Formats: sequence, C-alpha cells, structure tokens
Amino acid sequence: MTGLLEGKVAIVTGGTSGIGLATAERFIAEGAKVAIADIQDDLGASITDRLGAEAMYVHTDVTDEAAIEALVATTVDRFGKLDVIHNNAGAQGDPSAILEIGSVGFDKTIALLTRSVLLGHKYAARQFQAQGTGGSIISTASAAGLQGGWSAAGYTIAKHAIVGIVRQAVAELAPLGIRSNAIAPGIIMTPIMARTFGVPAAEAVPFADFLADRLGSTQPLQRTGTADDIAKVATFLASDLSDYVTGTVIPVDGGATAVTQGSFATDVVAAAAEYNQR
Repeated sequence: MTGLLEGKVAIVTGGTSGIGLATAERFIAEGAKVAIADIQDDLGASITDRLGAEAMYVHTDVTDEAAIEALVATTVDRFGKLDVIHNNAGAQGDPSAILEIGSVGFDKTIALLTRSVLLGHKYAARQFQAQGTGGSIISTASAAGLQGGWSAAGYTIAKHAIVGIVRQAVAELAPLGIRSNAIAPGIIMTPIMARTFGVPAAEAVPFADFLADRLGSTQPLQRTGTADDIAKVATFLASDLSDYVTGTVIPVDGGATAVTQGSFATDVVAAAAEYNQR
C-alpha cells in the first residue's frame, strides 16, 4: 500500500462485513486508525483482534441518534480526532412494493438507510468544525439511488434521499472545509445482499462465484463487482487525492447505470432462485 491515509482517523459503520469490512481493512492498510461500528459484537471482537491496535469496535445501532453521537465521541476519545466517516450501515429494509408498503416498514427503512446518513453527517461535521480541520464524509448510496427498478420501493427511495443529503451538505458544509460524497454500488455480493435473495450469509462467497460466472458477461466491464471495488473508491474519497471533490455520487457498477439497464435486476433474482433450488 502507499500510505494514502497515514495519520488519519476514520469511522466505518456497518464495518463487520461486506463493503464496510473491506473498507476498514483497506483504510488500515493505507495507514488510518479505524473505528468499526456495527451491532454484530462477536464479529466486531474477532475483527479487531485480527486488525490490531489500529482498529477498535464500537457497538452502534445507527437508527439511534444518541448512539451515533456516542460513536463519534468514543472514536475521538480513543484516537484523538476524526478525519473521515463512512456512513455505510444498511440492509434491504421493507421489501414491499408501492401497492403494499406500510408506514411502519417504510419508516424503519428510512431510519436505517437515510436518517443514519444524515445524523452521521451531523455529528461528524460538528467534530470537524470543533477541530477546525475540515473532513471527509462518505456515504454508501446505490445504483438504486440513481435509477428505479433495481430494488424494492423503500430501499430505492431511501437511497435516492442519500443523494439529496450529499448535495445539501455541499451547500451547508463546504464553506467549513467539509466534503461530502457518495458511492453508488451496483449489485455487490455481500452477506447482506445474499440474504436479500434468500441465500444464507454463510453461502455468500459461493453465491458470488455463481453470479460472477452466470452474469458477469452481461455487464459492460464483463464482470460483477466486489466489496473491494467499493473500498478502493472510498479510500480515494477519504484521502487528500480528493481534496477538491465534493457533492459527487460515484457509480461503482461496472458501467451498468450508464447504459440501459436491460434485464440484469430480474436476471439476478432468477439466478438466485436457481441457486437456491440446487
């Protein structure tokens, strides 16, 4: 690695698996100290044991505002400052279609996927302002935040709202030297994504291999994406290489949202069903 994040302190929410774990690992490899926030305590303990003193685990329910505030404070207490937050925690949320969705399921989806991102901005930005240093805020959006039809209604709406948060953050936070950008992954096979398609988390890796073989050639870059594809872009946004970049939403989808979507979303559902019947 090249030490792109040497001396920086970062928070990664949803950091015990998938995109969050890949990002935390890459941040540390590039020289950062990282607070890994999640609710999977056993995983958190084993990951920090493996990663060593440059990592800490903080149990954090990102649907709880007080927990996000405490996460920032705990990170600063341990590492002395904060430079980067990656608002990454998430799940599918309510899978209902528009004709069926109810307010309870929708509100829970928004709390997890959108409100947590807004509050991550709030408390990280307050810390950056107190330090007088500026900082980088990175949020995980989705291809479903750029186009309809990639996921269920609640998830799609929640991820579109992240784009709005990023743009409003430019208006309010850029004068303070605080940058806000989002990454919009395509379909990246993680344990959470596997569960979305009814595949047990323990089978996420073989399922990802199955999809790569079945669907990779349907993508513009001729392969499916990985968690590390997202982590590499997050590292750029966390680093000083992007110090004049704010307000962007970067698709990391192999080019899928740049062209007509075609049948890829339904192809994934069909492939998952086929996999589950084996």
